[in-house]
Amino acid sequence: KFAMVAPDVQIDDGKGTILISSEEGETEANNHRKLSDFGIRNGTRLQADDFLQDYTLLINVLHSEDLGKDVEFEVVGDTPEKIGPKPSEPTSKNITNGSDDGAQPSTSTGNSI
Repeated sequence: KFAMVAPDVQIDDGKGTILISSEEGETEANNHRKLSDFGIRNGTRLQADDFLQDYTLLINVLHSEDLGKDVEFEVVGDTPEKIGPKPSEPTSKNITNGSDDGAQPSTSTGNSI
C-alpha cells in the first residue's frame, strides 16, 4: 500500500525503538507481537524510512471503533503512487585540465608589457 521496497519502521518518540528493519532477521522476533506490546496506542507516531528510494513516511496511529466488520485497520490520507528508485547520480564529469572550476587555460604569450 505504501510502495516501500526496504522499509525501516521505528516509533517516533526519540528513543529509536525499531519495529521493522530492512536487515533480514533483525526484527523477526517482533512479527508476532502486538503494537500495544511496544507501547503503541492512540496518537502514537511511527516513522517509516526506505533509504533505497529516499522516501520517509510518518504514520499517525488513531484508534477507531467505527471500522466495518472484519476490517482491522484503515489507511486515511494521501498515499503515493509506486515510487521507483531514485535516479543515479552521474559518476563522472567531463573535466579538462584536471579542474572543474570553469577556469580556462592561459593564453598569454609570455611577453611582458
